[in-house]
Amino acid sequence: MTGPAVEVLRAGALTTVQDLGRAGWAHLGVPRSGALDPAALRLANRLVGNPESAAGLEITLTGCELRFSRAATVAVTGTATAVRVGRRFGDVGRPLSVPAGAVLRIDPPRDGLRNWLAVGGGIAVEPVLGSRATDTLSGLGPPPLRDGDLLPLGAPTGPPAPVDVTVVAPTPTELRLTLRLGPRDDWLTPAALDRLFGSAYAVSPVSNRVGARLTGAVLPRAVAGELPSEGIVLGAVQVPADGQPLIFLADHPTTGGYPVVGVVDDVTPLAQARPGTTVRFHGPQR
Repeated sequence: MTGPAVEVLRAGALTTVQDLGRAGWAHLGVPRSGALDPAALRLANRLVGNPESAAGLEITLTGCELRFSRAATVAVTGTATAVRVGRRFGDVGRPLSVPAGAVLRIDPPRDGLRNWLAVGGGIAVEPVLGSRATDTLSGLGPPPLRDGDLLPLGAPTGPPAPVDVTVVAPTPTELRLTLRLGPRDDWLTPAALDRLFGSAYAVSPVSNRVGARLTGAVLPRAVAGELPSEGIVLGAVQVPADGQPLIFLADHPTTGGYPVVGVVDDVTPLAQARPGTTVRFHGPQR
């Protein structure tokens, strides 16, 4: 690679290239994917002078280390963490200058799960179906980062934003998610629906970008057997054979055969939900 680039010194557990996703392809079996918290990526891009749609990095749980071949402006958003350029500390939610050859270190988060990194000019990997996002289920887009990878950088398009105050919201230990029932809530017993809205669930350690698996009260079926495959949307709550609900996230499939009891209005809070985080459901009017 001859142009300006970012060298991945330590990729961490899961660091992926993400933008706002590849909308408009679900009818062909391609989910949108994109950042699990689009607002956090948009903010990071605004802070460094990028268009909001520019590609950045989504960094999960263990942080990462990067070296820049040219001077750059970067911004980290998401949960609270330590950010360093060499021995100089920066703040989450504020632009930070990185000299050519310097190493940027993003530590594991203090709470929550994820951070988003924008670089002036954006991560300029080749787009696939109009997006640079990594889809961990279908394999579209660039693969998850590995140590030693080189990521091309685009040309900066605007100055960094003037920011004087940094506010990082604390990560809640309990999430209350609005759930709209349907289309297959009639496949569950009335007792199951009472349990769904009346019980506390916990985020399972086997959750990922495809979905947040929950553990808690088992939801018994009113209808035996399985459905033919039908469409799945972001936030769909599927009930597999074990009766434990699963909330689909950005890399969800476009079809599935288990009944969907309802759809969560906003799955963004789950982007920071560590295993063990409490999840409670309530209806639109509750």
